[in-house]
Amino acid sequence: MPLSDLRQSYEKSVLLEAEACASPFEQFQRWFDQALAAKVPEPNAMTLATVGPNGQPSARIVLIKGADAHGFTFFTNYESRKGEELAGNPRATLLFFWQPLERQVRIEGRVEQVPAHESDLYFNSRPAGSRIGAWASQQSRPTTREALEAREREFRARYGDQPPRPAHWGGYRLVPDCFEFWQGRPSRLHDRLRYQPEGQGWKIDRLAP
Repeated sequence: MPLSDLRQSYEKSVLLEAEACASPFEQFQRWFDQALAAKVPEPNAMTLATVGPNGQPSARIVLIKGADAHGFTFFTNYESRKGEELAGNPRATLLFFWQPLERQVRIEGRVEQVPAHESDLYFNSRPAGSRIGAWASQQSRPTTREALEAREREFRARYGDQPPRPAHWGGYRLVPDCFEFWQGRPSRLHDRLRYQPEGQGWKIDRLAP
């Protein structure tokens, strides 16, 4: 079948202003809870888009590890490509796509590193293999499988099952200044509600699909 013939009619739900939460954080939590209830595969997976010094955007899937009124938290290697790009341009976009519910959420904002104690707390909650992996992987650098496995053996021998958090690994928090909630609708007349700060609250606009 030609790619141009692939189509999907979206008919599962609606998103109306009268039913939307006044706070985008509450709206996100409502939809996230519904994604969990619907057993959407990995509902915490999101696309993280950053921009390099040459203006080239890059994107990858990461896992959200915290969501509240302060922002959206994820963890990674600070020396990775995304870490270097965030150091040069601390703004990013997150995108959640919950296909079984025909929904996506786009969140834009500034990014800051979380305090060290937050990174320590999450790092120490990870499986031992993942903690060793944070030491072994020189993320985004060229390597071989043999070299990667040799580094894993090296750090496992050094730290056992209790490695400390590497200084080059920790959390980021995206502090939103724009949300967009998208609900698929028939005939491509999708619902798109955008939240932007206004005074002490949030202004909601409907965008054309």
